[in-house]
Amino acid sequence: MIELVYPPGATPIDADEAAALLPSHIATQEDLNAWEEANILQGERWAFRQRRRDVLDEGFVRTLHKKMFDRTWRWAGKFRVSDKNIGVAWSEIAVRLRDLLDDARYQVERQTYTPDETAIRLHHRLVWIHAFPNGNGRHSRLLTDVLATRLGRPRFSWGSAASLAVTSGVRARYIEALQAADRGRIELLLAFARA
Repeated sequence: MIELVYPPGATPIDADEAAALLPSHIATQEDLNAWEEANILQGERWAFRQRRRDVLDEGFVRTLHKKMFDRTWRWAGKFRVSDKNIGVAWSEIAVRLRDLLDDARYQVERQTYTPDETAIRLHHRLVWIHAFPNGNGRHSRLLTDVLATRLGRPRFSWGSAASLAVTSGVRARYIEALQAADRGRIELLLAFARA
């Protein structure tokens, strides 16, 4: 088993989750990052081909995670079954996710916020719920991009970073913006996403 290295703000996975790594050739964190990135690109292609599916549906949310990580982790697309250093209690995930998707659907239908703000509010709450053992930030950013395009907006730049999954100044600003949103200041996350 490889030794996993977590950037600041990342959610560590437990031993059982780590044992669910599918490819046996991965020996380093860099190998894992590259493998996951290729898997995520396949998930991204799948997501943007789903023109008729409701992105604000639990089935879509779970399938998107599965498509992003199905060649990497056995638990891809499955809700976590343990508590983490972030997120709601694992037993609350399904209810909290349903509430989030219902709220987002209402916001879209009633045009409560601008399309960008609606999408970013979805992103923030989905990261806060932290539904899956790992990959929550990457998953929620992609889901947010899909929603933004459905609302007639371009994809977000997410600070113009190549990857927010690794330690960098851009990642630090992203975590800072998420924490500000936790305190009710969504505008910093919105500005970061379009930076």
